[in-house]
Amino acid sequence: MFRRLERFLQFDELLRSSQRYTLQSLAEALECSQRTVQYDIDFLRDRFDAPIAETRERGWHYTDADWRLDTVPLTQGEVFALTLGARMFAAYGGSAYAEELESALEQLCQRLPTETQVKLRQVRGEKVLFHIGAALVNLNPDVWQRLEFATQMEQSVRMEYFTASRNELSERVLDPYVLYIKRSNPYVTGFCHSNQDIRDFRIDRVRWVEVLPDAFEMVPGFGRRAYVDVPFFHERGGEPQRVVVEFDGRCAPYIKERQWHESQSMRELDNGWLRFEVETRSLAEVKRWVLGFGAGAIVREPPELVKMVRSELERMSKQYKEARGE
Repeated sequence: MFRRLERFLQFDELLRSSQRYTLQSLAEALECSQRTVQYDIDFLRDRFDAPIAETRERGWHYTDADWRLDTVPLTQGEVFALTLGARMFAAYGGSAYAEELESALEQLCQRLPTETQVKLRQVRGEKVLFHIGAALVNLNPDVWQRLEFATQMEQSVRMEYFTASRNELSERVLDPYVLYIKRSNPYVTGFCHSNQDIRDFRIDRVRWVEVLPDAFEMVPGFGRRAYVDVPFFHERGGEPQRVVVEFDGRCAPYIKERQWHESQSMRELDNGWLRFEVETRSLAEVKRWVLGFGAGAIVREPPELVKMVRSELERMSKQYKEARGE
């Protein structure tokens, strides 16, 4: 069935070209018999009302250039949604599938009516852009696709990984459980044989990957969705803790317009401030997030996080004083 569909698509491209095709030249181009070509022509005419004709001057051709082979029944809205989804994925996933996505969208565009083609190309052009901040510079398409294959097939991988905190490369074997993109960063989570524990790895820090023939089974009780949803941003460690942060009236609108975490809750206070509560293990990451709002945010709980923020501010103040020679 798939070979026949592929032949139909190739046949469609041949008839839209400027070259003159006879039954024999079509059979040679499609690598099949002339009888098969004639059968396909009859099928397309009967089943899809394809306007196919043959003349001495033009050979086999479409009498209506606007006719399109409906390989996938999509509405215009569905096509636009698919295009925007692909653009968003390309923006968040870096260059891992950039060429494949562009090729797929171009082929889809060519099989649409002319008016829809124009509108779709506008969506694909620079009138609709997705910008997520700093772009990833080290995301290797081959690394991503090998990890994706190993995850789908549940096969272990050997890889070389760069640990930024220690500024060193290490080789390790990993059972990849899940791939995901969070806050614009691509991750693979799985069982690390070196650490004998479930660990997270930034995929843009993976230098190379070798898919091993060894199959693996996930650690009992591991849930992909539950694991990905727990961190505040991504960092892990320790037991979940209740965090309470209050934001002033200037920052409150920015907090209310986003879903920062699945466990979050908000309540407006009488003084115009906003009380934000969340449960997370990642206090260090919450600290950095809170500091980004400057004097517009005050940590109320837990005491450990209050101390972390205060200590960070004291160190920053000291450094600036030393820089000015005070």
